[in-house]
Amino acid sequence: MLRPQTARWFEVLVAQDDVAHALEALANTGAIELEVRAERATAEPMGDLKPLLDRYVELAQRYGPYWPAPSGTLARQLSAREVLEENLAQLETWRVEAESLIESLQALEQEERELAIWRELFASFRESAIDFGRLRRVEGNLTRRVYVFPPDVVFPVPVEVMARRFVLRDQACVLVLGPAEAVAHLDRQAAALRGRRSGLGIPEWLDGSAVDNLPRVEQRSEEVRARLWTLRNDLDGVNARMQLGRRIGEIERLRWFVGEVQRLSGTEHFAWLTGWTNDFDGKRLEGALKLAGARALLRFPLPPPDTLAPLVLTNPWWAKPFELFARAIGVPSRNEVDPSRLLALIVPLLFGYMFGDVGQGLVLFFAGLFLRKRFAVARLVMVGGASATVFGFLFGSVFSREDLIPALWLHPMSEPLTLLGVPLVAGALLIALGQLLAAVEARWCGRLGIWMQTEAGMLVLYVALLLTLIHRNFIWLAAAGLLWYVLGHALHQRSLGAILGGIGAAIEHGFQLAVNTLSFARVGAFALAHAGLSSAVVSLADAAGNAAGSAVIMLIGNVVVIVLEGLVVSIQTTRLVLFEFFIRFLRGEGRAFRPLAAPPSTVKGDSHEKPA
Repeated sequence: MLRPQTARWFEVLVAQDDVAHALEALANTGAIELEVRAERATAEPMGDLKPLLDRYVELAQRYGPYWPAPSGTLARQLSAREVLEENLAQLETWRVEAESLIESLQALEQEERELAIWRELFASFRESAIDFGRLRRVEGNLTRRVYVFPPDVVFPVPVEVMARRFVLRDQACVLVLGPAEAVAHLDRQAAALRGRRSGLGIPEWLDGSAVDNLPRVEQRSEEVRARLWTLRNDLDGVNARMQLGRRIGEIERLRWFVGEVQRLSGTEHFAWLTGWTNDFDGKRLEGALKLAGARALLRFPLPPPDTLAPLVLTNPWWAKPFELFARAIGVPSRNEVDPSRLLALIVPLLFGYMFGDVGQGLVLFFAGLFLRKRFAVARLVMVGGASATVFGFLFGSVFSREDLIPALWLHPMSEPLTLLGVPLVAGALLIALGQLLAAVEARWCGRLGIWMQTEAGMLVLYVALLLTLIHRNFIWLAAAGLLWYVLGHALHQRSLGAILGGIGAAIEHGFQLAVNTLSFARVGAFALAHAGLSSAVVSLADAAGNAAGSAVIMLIGNVVVIVLEGLVVSIQTTRLVLFEFFIRFLRGEGRAFRPLAAPPSTVKGDSHEKPA
């Protein structure tokens, strides 16, 4: 139950023509990690298709923005080469038919961008008497230009050049008109000042002042939007008629396959897919291959002797969120305890004790419930909020007030010593549990005898010293534990000289255990801090003098408590788990199981809305 499970080795013998969609089907299960045997690797998968894939990449770079989203699956009745050749031929046919539409679209899209710039330019020059028609009719040796700079740049202009400065989309712009030689010099100067020349063209309809031209900009913009809508729908019709989304999807899946599998083992007609799976009974993999219709044989032999198997944490749904703590250190190895199920009890108790409040706990619970599908850590917030709610009833606190419900146990500020003492006892039990888990690990790796000779004595010493606080007669048991630990060291090393080393190690470990135990006093201290901050909020609210002011202070105060204390308590809970509990038994020396990513998902493209 507490031991990570070794992933299972699988091998699939599959026909070369089916290898791509067989791997796609397996990857879609999320249950395989590929590992190609080096001595069997014979060839790059579908290496002879590289020229065809390179041609597809060229087309994608040129026309990708005008393609629909990939869809469909690989054609199972065809080989990979046949799929690629057929779809590339259709893409070439599409290119010939769609080229003129795309060129018209690009021209109109550029004009739409320029019209947006003219609209803002005319808005900046609304009060100006400049005749833009004369700017359009510039002849002879005069050159017009628009420069765009970062907002903090000052662009000096020589006297022989006319210039008007304006702000465009939070950028400093300069409209210039002057001799070609002077403007060419300004081009070089603008580049040195992190500026650029705008590609703004001068439209034929430009005439009169800025106010005269604003209606013309709006009219032309409407015409451009209408034409763009028509062209995009025409292109969508061509895409649909040629089933472009399905064809792109098939090629993208072949690219995914070539990218994920660097080399394959096999022969001219067959290929081996090998690796690890967390599908321990094999039913998901068998079902996926059967559904794909691939000509394949699946088997689960023993793994090769020189491989390092990845580890799988097999926890129930309620313990899955708590795997986050162990993964912060690493993946537990086969001979290490996976503490996730234990943390499902320990973490909520620590958090709830330090953050006990019914109302604030419910806020955290519903916040985690709302965000659980977006953030994995939100599930921990849910559990922490539920625990805080329970402790809120024990402490009699609702949104920082302790006068609304009776405390089922105690009010924190009324009995601070009890509040501080309980976490110390719980912390001692948790540290002892960590030592027992180390014994379990020693049993798994065949070192239980060594643990019994040494660390078992330290456990007896630790527990006896704690019991001495209850009754002094337990001091004899503590002395026996110390003697056990020291003599065990000497017995293990078969040397009387090891007794001194054992005494030194006992002092060091004992001091460390004492410090770790006292660290749990911070649980009670933060519970007191939470109660004190809540009491301060209530005192400020009561001193407000009116209901509205009191309500505002209570609202703001509770928000501050939830955000500030919630963050601090989360950090302290994590610290106690990682540095006081895990230090006894967890090293994180295992290799994580990393499932092969599935091929590109199928999504639908956006539809175009007709302009009003």
